[in-house]
Parts: sequence; C-alpha cells; structure tokens
Amino acid sequence: MQDILYHFRFADGTRASCAVEASPDVDPAGLPAWTALEFQQCPNCPLQSSSAPHCPMAVRLVPLITLISELSSFDRVDVHVTTPERSVSKATTVQRGISALMGLLVAGSGCPHTGFLKPMAHFHLPFASEEETIYRAASTYLLGQYFLAREGGAADWDLAGLKARYLSLQTVNGAMAKRLRSAVLADGAVNAFILLDLLAKALPYSIDEQLDEIKATFR
Repeated sequence: MQDILYHFRFADGTRASCAVEASPDVDPAGLPAWTALEFQQCPNCPLQSSSAPHCPMAVRLVPLITLISELSSFDRVDVHVTTPERSVSKATTVQRGISALMGLLVAGSGCPHTGFLKPMAHFHLPFASEEETIYRAASTYLLGQYFLAREGGAADWDLAGLKARYLSLQTVNGAMAKRLRSAVLADGAVNAFILLDLLAKALPYSIDEQLDEIKATFR
C-alpha cells in the first residue's frame, strides 16, 4: 500500500495530520491496554495471545484514536488527503472525515478478517459513496476470482464469498466498537467506526440490488 497523508483542520483552527504508512514501526511497550488481543476480543478471532499479544486492527488505529479521542461526531472539520497521485479535499463532520481514514487503516491492519480489503486500500478512494464502495468491492473481488481461475482455482462468480466476508466483518466491527468506547472521551471515533459497520451490515443484503442498478451503465 502506498503512503497516504490525511490532514485535518478542525473548527477551532487547530490542525493535525495522520500518515498511513505501508509498514509502520510499532513499539509494543508503548501500546495502550485496549489494544491487548484478549481485551474485547472478537468472537470469531483466529489469533492466540501467545503468538499475537495485541489486536492488529487496534494497533493500527492507535495514532488516529490518540488524535481524535476528545472530538464529537458532528464537530466540523476540513480534510485534505494527499497520495502520490492526487489530492482530495472535503469539508465534513468528524465522524465522516475520520471514517474514511479508519476504513483505510482497518484494511491494511493485518486483521485476518480484513485481508480481502487490502486491494481496495491499495487503490484508496477517499470519501467514496455507498454506490462507489459497492462497485469497488464487487469489482475488486471479481478480479481476484479471475486471478484465482487463471491459477486453476474454482472462481466464485456469484459473490457468495464476498458476502460471507462482510458478514464476518460485522462481528469484528461490533467487538472493535466496544474497544474504542474504552479508548476515547467523546463519541467521534466510535461513530466514525459505526459508519463503516453500516456498510458491512448492508452490503451482503443489498449488493445484488445495487449491482442491478449499476448494470444499466454497462448496456
């Protein structure tokens, strides 16, 4: 994943930045208690604390949570995102501006249940709409199935695997929201994460309908 930088200018004039690095350096000794694997561990987590003492998703979110722990959901913020190819800006609320960055961090976190999101993170699209996200999720998954078929595997052209992955992600998101409530002083970070979860909840049941609407553009 390419290096990406999110710049924030908050309503009171203060500014902050959060870099999303492909391979960030993490000092385990400095991690907060809420990142421990067994703290609100996901029911479907395949990791063991003996080999993975910290939740990889929680660890990935630490710099961001430190930055926004006292912000409320509907505080206004100007967000400027820079990548090696382009810059994108948006005036929005804290929960929506942070949610875009959270999605990127989660996808590259190393959590076993978010690995399927890594290709989307590599081609990150800040502030994507629900329709854009469903289009990107389905397209990315089907391209992966194409590569799988070329290597002799059995491709899943019906998107059953994609729906199953998002169902598993719902369980992860529920446990992670509980972690974050223990880490913050205001609701901005938690509600930003809940916005991500809303899509995970909707996608398995709405993707067929959404793709039927998108189909018209291919005629």
